[in-house]
Amino acid sequence: MTIVLDAMGSDDRPDPEVQAAVTASNQLDEEILLVGPESILKEKLSALPGDKSKVRIVHAPEALDMSDHIVEARAKKQNSMQIGMELIKSGEAEAFVTAGNTGMAMYYAKKTFGDIKGVIRPCLCAVFPVKNGKAVVLDIGANAECRPEFLVQFATMGTIYAKTMLGKVNPRVGLVSNGEEEGKGNDLVRETYPLLKATSLNFIGNIEGKELFGGKADVAVTDGFTGNVMLKSIEAVAKLIMDILKEELMGSFRTKVGALLAKPAFNGIRQMLDPAETGAAPLLGIDALVFVGHGRSDARAMVSAVRAAKQAVENNLLGELRLAIAESIKEN
Repeated sequence: MTIVLDAMGSDDRPDPEVQAAVTASNQLDEEILLVGPESILKEKLSALPGDKSKVRIVHAPEALDMSDHIVEARAKKQNSMQIGMELIKSGEAEAFVTAGNTGMAMYYAKKTFGDIKGVIRPCLCAVFPVKNGKAVVLDIGANAECRPEFLVQFATMGTIYAKTMLGKVNPRVGLVSNGEEEGKGNDLVRETYPLLKATSLNFIGNIEGKELFGGKADVAVTDGFTGNVMLKSIEAVAKLIMDILKEELMGSFRTKVGALLAKPAFNGIRQMLDPAETGAAPLLGIDALVFVGHGRSDARAMVSAVRAAKQAVENNLLGELRLAIAESIKEN
């Protein structure tokens, strides 16, 4: 297996990506194609210890910035994102990972691969920590404005992701709303509810935030605006909790002793809440495996992203999505 890693995506590019390429290639025993300016990447690689035999540099002289839009991106015809995706299209690799501009990742993914046949609108999918496990939440930012039929397809793709990547047998699908009762929510939620109810999905109705984090649903469906606010809020709250906890535990000798005794439990909580453990969100609905990480990703987060991409290839996520979309079209 070969994974493409965009070396020029993160805020601190290319250091996290170069470190991640070396670590991931050794931990996962897979080839990594590191895409970016060859001279810079060679210098960065040579300064790192460890076996670098499975890391191959692919030259891309230009890089997209987080502030770039389509006009700026089109002017950079040899940017690392476009060249990296072309490697997938040509069959040289199986999945693409970037921590770059999400909007541009969507643009180039649609331009390079197109959508899975039958997909109305691709979406970004995240995995949230919830009681007794994890839950898939989508969309988390690709589509700020949505129609009801978009959310139905998000539910279908989220169900496949939960089955394929999280091992959920019959994922419970919830529609994010401000109340559990049918009829609650805005126009989008109220119009989507009967459409989801009419599918063969395991739809359990509306869910509020407390039901999601209480582990009531395996898949939570919402529009990209709401999902993005949810994602950034939970990341901020998780960081706040850990910062306050650390401050309180270091406040006195007694609490320091208690912290030492409870260190394994706190490490478990930290790991569960750490976004770097997930690494990247897949663009579901694109006819290729494309994973987009946060711009603030460090090397550990990028390794997690490459690991997720490897798992997606091994579990045939793309093939399962194609099949599920085709079956949902037959249903309708």
